[in-house]
Amino acid sequence: MRPSLLTALALATAVLLSACSLLPDQKDESADWSAQRLYSEAKDQMASANYTKAIEYLEKLQARYPYGRYAQQAQIEIAYAYYKDGERASAIAACDRFIKLYPNHPNVDYAYYLKGLVNFNENKGFLTLLANPDMSDRDPIASREAFFAFKEVVTRFPDSKYAKDAAARMRYLLNALASYEVHVARYYMKRGAYVAAANRAQYAIRHYPQAPAIEEAVYILMSAYDELGMTELREDASRIMKTNFPNSKYLQPGGYKRRAPWWRIWDPNW
Repeated sequence: MRPSLLTALALATAVLLSACSLLPDQKDESADWSAQRLYSEAKDQMASANYTKAIEYLEKLQARYPYGRYAQQAQIEIAYAYYKDGERASAIAACDRFIKLYPNHPNVDYAYYLKGLVNFNENKGFLTLLANPDMSDRDPIASREAFFAFKEVVTRFPDSKYAKDAAARMRYLLNALASYEVHVARYYMKRGAYVAAANRAQYAIRHYPQAPAIEEAVYILMSAYDELGMTELREDASRIMKTNFPNSKYLQPGGYKRRAPWWRIWDPNW
């Protein structure tokens, strides 16, 4: 490259850099805000459903004013903002931090409830998965996490305003989780995996004994033992079935006593 071109390029670069230096720095409008102002602005943003902006203000509040009542409240507010903004992992992490840092805070019941709610709503799709014929590789972890979080509210804070709703959601999750285990046990029965079917049925019976799906779980257990030739265990399960569900449709002569194995009735491809 000729010297004249190098000189021109150097001059152009110098002019560009000097022009950039003349541009005004972008000022953070909240730089001088107090903790109260940041909190108030964040609340206003949440009221307008602008959760991303609310999170920004709450994060600044926590960074600039890590101590004091606004910092504490910001911790639980940001958990809610993350939840509404669709950031499930961040919401749960914020709830866990609040519970760890402020175990005696008046709002710690809400932290448990919110954690349960985040996991509960994460599994709206889980309930629709019960229609999927291949469930063996699925594990509704979030539903279990939701159940245990709601259980904390109900058992530790029975007078909490969230306790009644938490208890209702626990019952719902109990039935859903039991149904899931029975669905998987049914799946294994259809494929001749009788040991796996018995194990899943036993798990449902042991962990969700009051759920409506247990009626089918006991019948699956009885049928799996029958297929495995485990006569004594089959008879034990049969006695439990007849004692607890004497009028069960599964025991009716015209019910599942068919030419095909009983579990085939759920298989649309059979």
